[in-house]
Amino acid sequence: MGVEPSKGAVSLAATKTMTQRDEVRKRILMRAGEIFADRGFQSATVREICQRAEVNVAAVNYYFGDKECLYIDAVKDARELIASRWPLPEWTRETSTEQKLLMFVTTFLQRLLNTDPSNWRMKLLLREILEPSRACEEIIQESFRPFFGVLLDIIREAVGPNVSEHQLHQTGFSVISQCVFYLANRRVVGIMVTPAEREQHFQTEMLAKHITQFSFLGMKNSRSLPEPNPTSETS
Repeated sequence: MGVEPSKGAVSLAATKTMTQRDEVRKRILMRAGEIFADRGFQSATVREICQRAEVNVAAVNYYFGDKECLYIDAVKDARELIASRWPLPEWTRETSTEQKLLMFVTTFLQRLLNTDPSNWRMKLLLREILEPSRACEEIIQESFRPFFGVLLDIIREAVGPNVSEHQLHQTGFSVISQCVFYLANRRVVGIMVTPAEREQHFQTEMLAKHITQFSFLGMKNSRSLPEPNPTSETS
Protein backbone atom coordinates (compact mmCIF):
# COMPACT_ATOMS: atom_id res chain seq x y z
CA MET A 1 0.00 0.00 0.00
CA GLY A 2 1.19 3.50 -0.79
CA VAL A 3 1.69 6.18 1.81
CA GLU A 4 -1.25 8.58 1.97
CA PRO A 5 -0.33 12.26 1.70
CA SER A 6 -0.56 14.25 4.90
CA LYS A 7 -3.33 16.77 5.46
CA GLY A 8 -0.75 19.53 5.24
CA ALA A 9 0.44 18.33 1.84
CA VAL A 10 -3.14 18.12 0.56
CA SER A 11 -3.88 21.61 1.85
CA LEU A 12 -0.73 23.00 0.24
CA ALA A 13 -1.59 21.37 -3.08
CA ALA A 14 -5.15 22.73 -2.93
CA THR A 15 -3.86 26.23 -2.18
CA LYS A 16 -1.42 26.01 -5.08
CA THR A 17 -4.22 24.90 -7.39
CA MET A 18 -6.45 27.79 -6.29
CA THR A 19 -3.60 30.24 -6.80
CA GLN A 20 -3.00 28.90 -10.30
CA ARG A 21 -6.70 29.22 -11.09
CA ASP A 22 -6.74 32.79 -9.81
CA GLU A 23 -3.73 33.62 -11.96
CA VAL A 24 -5.34 32.13 -15.07
CA ARG A 25 -8.61 33.94 -14.39
CA LYS A 26 -6.78 37.23 -13.89
CA ARG A 27 -4.78 36.73 -17.09
CA ILE A 28 -7.94 36.10 -19.09
CA LEU A 29 -9.58 39.17 -17.53
CA MET A 30 -6.62 41.40 -18.35
CA ARG A 31 -6.30 40.26 -21.96
CA ALA A 32 -10.05 40.45 -22.47
CA GLY A 33 -10.12 43.97 -21.04
CA GLU A 34 -7.45 45.08 -23.50
CA ILE A 35 -9.35 43.65 -26.47
CA PHE A 36 -12.76 44.91 -25.31
CA ALA A 37 -11.28 48.39 -24.82
CA ASP A 38 -9.82 48.43 -28.35
CA ARG A 39 -12.67 46.79 -30.26
CA GLY A 40 -15.80 46.80 -28.13
CA PHE A 41 -17.89 43.85 -27.02
CA GLN A 42 -19.35 42.92 -30.40
CA SER A 43 -16.06 42.88 -32.34
CA ALA A 44 -14.05 41.01 -29.71
CA THR A 45 -13.93 37.23 -30.05
CA VAL A 46 -13.47 34.56 -27.42
CA ARG A 47 -10.89 32.85 -29.63
CA GLU A 48 -8.69 35.95 -29.82
CA ILE A 49 -9.01 36.58 -26.08
CA CYS A 50 -7.95 33.01 -25.30
CA GLN A 51 -5.09 33.13 -27.78
CA ARG A 52 -3.72 36.28 -26.19
CA ALA A 53 -4.21 34.84 -22.68
CA GLU A 54 -2.62 31.56 -23.81
CA VAL A 55 -5.50 29.39 -22.60
CA ASN A 56 -7.93 26.92 -24.14
CA VAL A 57 -11.05 28.46 -25.73
CA ALA A 58 -13.17 26.64 -23.15
CA ALA A 59 -11.52 28.65 -20.36
CA VAL A 60 -13.86 31.63 -20.77
CA ASN A 61 -16.93 29.50 -20.11
CA TYR A 62 -15.17 27.69 -17.26
CA TYR A 63 -14.06 30.82 -15.40
CA PHE A 64 -16.72 33.37 -16.36
CA GLY A 65 -19.74 31.59 -17.82
CA ASP A 66 -19.75 33.28 -21.23
CA LYS A 67 -18.36 36.22 -23.18
CA GLU A 68 -20.92 38.70 -21.83
CA CYS A 69 -20.17 37.80 -18.21
CA LEU A 70 -16.46 38.18 -18.97
CA TYR A 71 -17.14 41.64 -20.39
CA ILE A 72 -19.17 42.67 -17.35
CA ASP A 73 -16.39 41.48 -15.03
CA ALA A 74 -13.81 43.42 -17.06
CA VAL A 75 -15.84 46.64 -16.78
CA LYS A 76 -16.35 46.07 -13.05
CA ASP A 77 -12.63 45.45 -12.56
CA ALA A 78 -11.82 48.69 -14.39
CA ARG A 79 -14.27 50.74 -12.34
CA GLU A 80 -13.30 49.24 -8.99
CA LEU A 81 -9.57 49.73 -9.50
CA ILE A 82 -9.96 53.37 -10.53
CA ALA A 83 -12.46 54.08 -7.73
CA SER A 84 -10.16 52.50 -5.12
CA ARG A 85 -7.30 54.70 -6.29
CA TRP A 86 -9.38 57.86 -5.82
CA PRO A 87 -11.97 57.16 -3.11
CA LEU A 88 -14.50 59.77 -2.09
CA PRO A 89 -13.09 61.87 0.77
CA GLU A 90 -14.85 62.00 4.10
CA TRP A 91 -16.07 65.30 5.48
CA THR A 92 -17.13 66.52 8.89
CA ARG A 93 -20.03 68.60 10.17
CA GLU A 94 -17.85 71.67 9.71
CA THR A 95 -17.37 71.03 5.99
CA SER A 96 -19.37 73.58 4.00
CA THR A 97 -21.75 72.52 1.24
CA GLU A 98 -19.62 74.18 -1.43
CA GLN A 99 -16.50 72.46 -0.10
CA LYS A 100 -18.29 69.10 -0.24
CA LEU A 101 -19.19 69.76 -3.86
CA LEU A 102 -15.59 70.71 -4.64
CA MET A 103 -14.30 67.52 -3.03
CA PHE A 104 -16.83 65.41 -4.94
CA VAL A 105 -16.06 67.04 -8.30
CA THR A 106 -12.30 66.83 -7.70
CA THR A 107 -12.52 63.12 -6.95
CA PHE A 108 -14.66 62.44 -10.01
CA LEU A 109 -12.31 64.40 -12.28
CA GLN A 110 -9.31 62.58 -10.82
CA ARG A 111 -10.92 59.27 -11.71
CA LEU A 112 -11.68 60.49 -15.23
CA LEU A 113 -8.62 62.54 -16.13
CA ASN A 114 -5.73 61.37 -13.97
CA THR A 115 -5.76 57.84 -15.36
CA ASP A 116 -3.54 57.26 -18.37
CA PRO A 117 -5.93 57.47 -21.36
CA SER A 118 -4.02 54.62 -23.03
CA ASN A 119 -4.78 52.39 -20.02
CA TRP A 120 -7.28 49.75 -21.13
CA ARG A 121 -9.41 50.25 -18.03
CA MET A 122 -9.99 53.93 -18.78
CA LYS A 123 -10.58 53.22 -22.47
CA LEU A 124 -13.10 50.52 -21.59
CA LEU A 125 -15.00 52.75 -19.17
CA LEU A 126 -15.13 55.56 -21.72
CA ARG A 127 -16.43 53.14 -24.33
CA GLU A 128 -19.07 51.98 -21.86
CA ILE A 129 -20.10 55.59 -21.16
CA LEU A 130 -20.47 56.38 -24.87
CA GLU A 131 -21.86 52.98 -25.92
CA PRO A 132 -23.68 51.53 -22.89
CA SER A 133 -24.16 47.77 -22.76
CA ARG A 134 -25.88 45.49 -20.25
CA ALA A 135 -22.78 45.86 -18.10
CA CYS A 136 -23.71 49.52 -17.71
CA GLU A 137 -26.95 48.57 -15.96
CA GLU A 138 -25.15 46.54 -13.32
CA ILE A 139 -22.51 49.22 -12.75
CA ILE A 140 -25.20 51.89 -12.36
CA GLN A 141 -27.04 49.85 -9.76
CA GLU A 142 -23.96 48.69 -7.83
CA SER A 143 -21.63 51.67 -8.11
CA PHE A 144 -22.87 54.80 -9.84
CA ARG A 145 -26.22 55.06 -8.05
CA PRO A 146 -24.60 55.24 -4.56
CA PHE A 147 -21.93 57.63 -5.91
CA PHE A 148 -24.60 59.79 -7.56
CA GLY A 149 -26.59 59.68 -4.32
CA VAL A 150 -23.75 61.49 -2.54
CA LEU A 151 -23.97 64.27 -5.13
CA LEU A 152 -27.75 64.49 -4.78
CA ASP A 153 -27.40 64.92 -1.01
CA ILE A 154 -25.00 67.81 -1.61
CA ILE A 155 -27.40 69.42 -4.09
CA ARG A 156 -30.34 68.99 -1.73
CA GLU A 157 -28.29 70.65 1.00
CA ALA A 158 -27.48 73.57 -1.31
CA VAL A 159 -30.92 74.08 -2.83
CA GLY A 160 -33.13 73.18 0.10
CA PRO A 161 -35.44 70.32 1.05
CA ASN A 162 -38.27 71.47 -1.22
CA VAL A 163 -36.41 70.77 -4.47
CA SER A 164 -38.39 68.47 -6.76
CA GLU A 165 -37.05 65.06 -7.68
CA HIS A 166 -36.65 65.88 -11.36
CA GLN A 167 -34.82 69.14 -10.62
CA LEU A 168 -32.54 67.25 -8.27
CA HIS A 169 -31.70 64.73 -10.99
CA GLN A 170 -31.31 67.39 -13.69
CA THR A 171 -28.86 69.33 -11.55
CA GLY A 172 -26.91 66.20 -10.68
CA PHE A 173 -26.65 65.14 -14.32
CA SER A 174 -25.51 68.66 -15.23
CA VAL A 175 -22.60 68.43 -12.77
CA ILE A 176 -21.65 64.95 -13.96
CA SER A 177 -21.88 66.00 -17.62
CA GLN A 178 -19.46 68.88 -17.14
CA CYS A 179 -16.90 66.45 -15.76
CA VAL A 180 -17.41 63.77 -18.41
CA PHE A 181 -17.07 66.40 -21.16
CA TYR A 182 -13.36 66.81 -20.44
CA LEU A 183 -12.82 63.07 -20.73
CA ALA A 184 -14.89 62.48 -23.86
CA ASN A 185 -13.53 65.58 -25.62
CA ARG A 186 -9.83 65.58 -24.78
CA ARG A 187 -8.88 66.00 -28.41
CA VAL A 188 -11.39 68.80 -29.00
CA VAL A 189 -10.08 70.73 -26.00
CA GLY A 190 -6.52 70.06 -27.14
CA ILE A 191 -7.25 71.56 -30.55
CA MET A 192 -9.20 74.59 -29.34
CA VAL A 193 -7.04 75.56 -26.36
CA THR A 194 -3.38 76.51 -26.52
CA PRO A 195 -0.84 74.44 -24.55
CA ALA A 196 -0.11 77.40 -22.29
CA GLU A 197 -3.80 77.89 -21.51
CA ARG A 198 -4.28 74.16 -20.87
CA GLU A 199 -1.37 74.13 -18.48
CA GLN A 200 -2.61 77.16 -16.56
CA HIS A 201 -6.38 76.70 -16.54
CA PHE A 202 -7.33 73.16 -17.59
CA GLN A 203 -5.58 70.97 -15.05
CA THR A 204 -7.77 68.84 -12.78
CA GLU A 205 -7.64 71.21 -9.81
CA MET A 206 -8.59 74.27 -11.87
CA LEU A 207 -11.38 72.45 -13.69
CA ALA A 208 -12.77 71.22 -10.38
CA LYS A 209 -12.87 74.76 -9.01
CA HIS A 210 -14.55 76.10 -12.16
CA ILE A 211 -17.21 73.37 -12.29
CA THR A 212 -17.88 73.74 -8.57
CA GLN A 213 -18.21 77.53 -8.64
CA PHE A 214 -20.36 77.49 -11.77
CA SER A 215 -22.63 74.71 -10.50
CA PHE A 216 -22.93 75.98 -6.93
CA LEU A 217 -23.94 79.44 -8.13
CA GLY A 218 -26.63 77.84 -10.27
CA MET A 219 -27.86 75.79 -7.33
CA LYS A 220 -28.13 78.83 -5.08
CA ASN A 221 -29.92 80.86 -7.75
CA SER A 222 -32.33 78.03 -8.54
CA ARG A 223 -34.05 78.66 -5.20
CA SER A 224 -35.62 81.81 -6.62
CA LEU A 225 -36.48 80.38 -10.05
CA PRO A 226 -40.09 79.39 -10.77
CA GLU A 227 -40.88 75.79 -11.57
CA PRO A 228 -41.01 75.51 -15.39
CA ASN A 229 -44.36 74.49 -16.83
CA PRO A 230 -44.26 71.46 -19.12
CA THR A 231 -45.11 72.47 -22.67
CA SER A 232 -47.98 70.65 -24.28
CA GLU A 233 -47.70 69.35 -27.82
CA THR A 234 -49.45 71.44 -30.43
CA SER A 235 -50.88 69.95 -33.54
